[in-house]
Amino acid sequence: MQPDNGSQADGVSRRQFLQVGGGAAAAGSVLATLPQLARAQAGGAATRNGLKRYAATGGNITLTVNDRPAQITVTPDTTLLEAVRESLNLTGSKEVCDRGACGACTMLIDGRSVNSCIMLAIDAVGKKVTTVEGLAGDGQLDSVQRAFVEHDASQCGYCIPGFVVRTRALLDETPNPDLNAIKHGLCGNICRCAAYIRIFAAVDAAAKGGQA
Repeated sequence: MQPDNGSQADGVSRRQFLQVGGGAAAAGSVLATLPQLARAQAGGAATRNGLKRYAATGGNITLTVNDRPAQITVTPDTTLLEAVRESLNLTGSKEVCDRGACGACTMLIDGRSVNSCIMLAIDAVGKKVTTVEGLAGDGQLDSVQRAFVEHDASQCGYCIPGFVVRTRALLDETPNPDLNAIKHGLCGNICRCAAYIRIFAAVDAAAKGGQA
């Protein structure tokens, strides 16, 4: 049997044809992405096939936090928690475990609770971000905030903003939770002061619209 690479067709071997064709295709692909890479390196978000690219050196994004748009500079690895605390000076959300295990950094994204310490800021672009500071409106505390105050559910206060935000999401998801549903709904939040009894009472009161 004769090897393929020796056979000729009009003076060009099959292997030579594949090599030339493959090289041209690769070159075309690189040339097509150069404008996008240039935009990304300039600080803008280049888009390809629905995916956004951000320069490693950083760039500007716009986040809508507590119903207010804000332009901030981030790098691709900037977390939402870092962006909100350091760039917007909204320090209610706390960095405790930095691995999404304690819930102290809980924020709402389009109404759903997330651990902002493990969410990238760039993933929040185009979404509605709500922190504990954004729950109050027209000078009035949210019903959850009032219930936590009335039931003395705050001790050191470090984890409480996360509990309050998660409770707001829980009550939006389940308006009338029983004790088991409350425990399950808050299982991702940790209180190192062990004020759970008062926290559960506050959540139950908020669900009922008043003191319990």
